[in-house]
Amino acid sequence: MGLDFVGTAPVRHVSVREISAPVEAVYRALEDVPGWADWFPQVTAARPIDDGKGRDIRLMGGVRFRESVIAAQEPEVYAYRVDVTNVPGVRAIAEEWRLAPAGTGTRVQWTFATDGTAAYRLAMKPVRAAQAKAFRDAVTALDRRLMAS
Repeated sequence: MGLDFVGTAPVRHVSVREISAPVEAVYRALEDVPGWADWFPQVTAARPIDDGKGRDIRLMGGVRFRESVIAAQEPEVYAYRVDVTNVPGVRAIAEEWRLAPAGTGTRVQWTFATDGTAAYRLAMKPVRAAQAKAFRDAVTALDRRLMAS
């Protein structure tokens, strides 16, 4: 599965927020895999694997992802796909972070693209609001962190 899945997945959740931090700083934070646990509240642990070509992510509640980076186009796009997870019913997950200048800050667009069993797709509908809130909280925390440094 490649980056095209982000635009064609049966289930797509897209969130957008403008923040004060400059694009280059936001991109560097996305590439700093261990740093995710400092600004994304749901991430309890994150480490790069395979010489930076992959990520091992742990979320609250015991969810685990082993991911491959599928796009690292500085400073505009950072994306990864889930290769292994303990979430039942998943067939595919890809996430794309797209950055664009917004005045002196950054427009951050995050797309969560997924497919799975019928039960999984149905369960993802009510998750949309929680994911949007998690994105807002995380990007707000990232902005505060970047603007304070």
